[in-house]
Amino acid sequence: MAPTQMISTDPLADEQRRRGLRQMRTVAVSLLLLAAAVYVVTLGEDGVLGFVNAGAEASMVGAIADWFAVTALFRHPLGLPVPHTALIPKRKDQLGQGLEEFVGENFMQEAIIRERLAAVGPSLRVGRWLSDPRNAKRVVDEAAEVGAIALSKVRDDHVESLVRDALVPRFHEEPIAPLLGGLLGETLRDDLHHGLVDIALHELHDWLVANPDTVAEVLVERAPWWTPPSINERVTARIHVELVNWVADIREDPRHHARQALDSMLAQLARDLLEDPDTQARAERLKDRLLDHPQVLASAVSLWNALRRVLTGSLQDPDGALRQRLILEVHAFAERLAEDADLRERLDRRAADAVVFAVERYGAEVTAVITHTIERWDGKEAADRIELHVGRDLQFIRINGTIVGGLVGVLIHAVSLLVH
Repeated sequence: MAPTQMISTDPLADEQRRRGLRQMRTVAVSLLLLAAAVYVVTLGEDGVLGFVNAGAEASMVGAIADWFAVTALFRHPLGLPVPHTALIPKRKDQLGQGLEEFVGENFMQEAIIRERLAAVGPSLRVGRWLSDPRNAKRVVDEAAEVGAIALSKVRDDHVESLVRDALVPRFHEEPIAPLLGGLLGETLRDDLHHGLVDIALHELHDWLVANPDTVAEVLVERAPWWTPPSINERVTARIHVELVNWVADIREDPRHHARQALDSMLAQLARDLLEDPDTQARAERLKDRLLDHPQVLASAVSLWNALRRVLTGSLQDPDGALRQRLILEVHAFAERLAEDADLRERLDRRAADAVVFAVERYGAEVTAVITHTIERWDGKEAADRIELHVGRDLQFIRINGTIVGGLVGVLIHAVSLLVH
């Protein structure tokens, strides 16, 4: 793979670094030139000037040695191919590997991660941040916007495919009779069906009262052909009156024997759905016919579209009930985080578990990015970029070498005088 050129993300910052590097290089070179000038001026002098000359000589040696050391990191000094120079361009891949190992061994460790997260206390920080109404509103606004966008991305064919390829086959495999039997049994034990029966009786009574002619037509169809019409009319009218009164009695009497008969029939149906193979088989055939009906897909898509319109409208309304409710829930959660130390501890522990899991599973891939990225860099460009970031500080090595070298030279000159 051919090396790739590194890209500066902030040209203005790079220009400031380059200016600072030039300034510090100027300082370091100026000190070296000053030491050289002092050395030439005091050459061959004794006494105090002898000490100055010795210090200037050592300063030059220290400055040149440290210049060589700093320069050797990034390029060949004076362009000469001296061994073990231009270390970064030549050994950038090994340096990247070492950096990868350093990060993995010193940062991607479970104990370090847990210790750091425990010190940070992420749940407490989140609670404090969410306690600010502006932050809570911001979270809800962002979540609502993302939710609305996500809903808009789901197409009808996606829903149809999900129902046809995933849900319907799964429902075909899942026995429906035990589920219906158990649900019906629980409904009967809790008397939940009585409300539905009351609604049905009320609607039936109103329909019978409002449609006597329709009832008469149905009854006349079952009358013998030889009976006179006048008798049929009186009989059907009487039956209609009795039918209306009977339904009214059932509606008004919670303990009517017809209600008890209906309860008994439903209870028997629940038992048959749970125990009777023939009833279970009929329920399964009915389920299969319903699932295979083309209207199932159309109904699922229509239901999804209706739900999506309602949710999208609620999410996009800044003053809507859904957003206001979400803001209240965020506030309540923030208060719980601030007051409940046990909750914070559990959440912090879960967060640490999640981070540790991610590091153990993907840590090697994350740290490998360091090596792979550095391997793709051009050697000279990498050296220039690294020098741009750290070269200014490295110039202090040259400056310190000049100063410390001069002091050491004075000390050595003093010792040599004392010895002789």
